[in-house]
Amino acid sequence: MKLKLNNTTINIVVAKTFYTRLLGLMGQKNIDYGMLFPKCNAIHTYFMKEEIDVIGLNKENQVIYIYREVPKNKIIRISEDAKNTSILELPKNASQKLYIGSVLKFEE
Repeated sequence: MKLKLNNTTINIVVAKTFYTRLLGLMGQKNIDYGMLFPKCNAIHTYFMKEEIDVIGLNKENQVIYIYREVPKNKIIRISEDAKNTSILELPKNASQKLYIGSVLKFEE
């Protein structure tokens, strides 16, 4: 899956399995792709090697939360409603032109 942001295309991995949801971007260096966690309302950055941008999305892929340059060892909870929210983890500074209310369009 791909996401076009600021004239840049970012590859997106969808975390579908328990294993991919558990690991996320932990331990990665030089992150140049994103991870989408469907039906997810919280993430952590324990064991991360670098900062990331965390984007909260509603079921229409509208941005409802932005946390830029999240350092390691943090817990981010964006909503009480895990069924209708998703979290998108992006490389640090990839979300600079996003704002609350932006609608993201993912391409296959």
